[in-house]
Amino acid sequence: MAEWITSTMESLDYWGIALLMFLENLFPPIPSELIMPLAGFTIAKGDMGFVPAVLAGVIGTVLGAFPWYYLGKAVSEERLEHLADRYGKWITVSSKDIKKANNWFSRHGVRAVFFGRLVPGVRTLISLPAGINHMSFIPFVLYSTIGTSLWVIFLTTLGYLLGDNYELVDEYLGPVSKIVLLSLVIWFIIWIVRKRNRRYE
Repeated sequence: MAEWITSTMESLDYWGIALLMFLENLFPPIPSELIMPLAGFTIAKGDMGFVPAVLAGVIGTVLGAFPWYYLGKAVSEERLEHLADRYGKWITVSSKDIKKANNWFSRHGVRAVFFGRLVPGVRTLISLPAGINHMSFIPFVLYSTIGTSLWVIFLTTLGYLLGDNYELVDEYLGPVSKIVLLSLVIWFIIWIVRKRNRRYE
């Protein structure tokens, strides 16, 4: 995977970044945690500019969010979950992933699109519940762009600072993302318990 990402970026330059980030949103197994840090490393060598690389990453990501968004609009949640359980293994997406993304959207509303772009494991699929719940297109693009920009800048900066060790971003961010997700689940459970306790007071 790392070799393919490297060769694509070397041969296509900024177009390669946009293409890879577009595909990363369609196929979750492709990690943005490798793509943008590699771009940051390339910037550190003087072979790319920071702003164009970030713009390419943001544009590719936002464009890659549209297919999931329109799929959510066109197909019911139940049908999507059935399809995910039947064919999702090819892109590592299950009905549980769809439920998790939809629950995230239900809890946070349109803000979920912004925050979801910053959480690995949620960021790719958050477009689905936005479509399922018929979120307006302009707010969807706006929140997606802002959240994506922060994520892309963060990863690119890490790659720039780490230099030759840019691959450490993917190595260490994986466990960190799991901690973030666990923390969010714990916070949500506490929130539910407190809300129920208030009802009985």
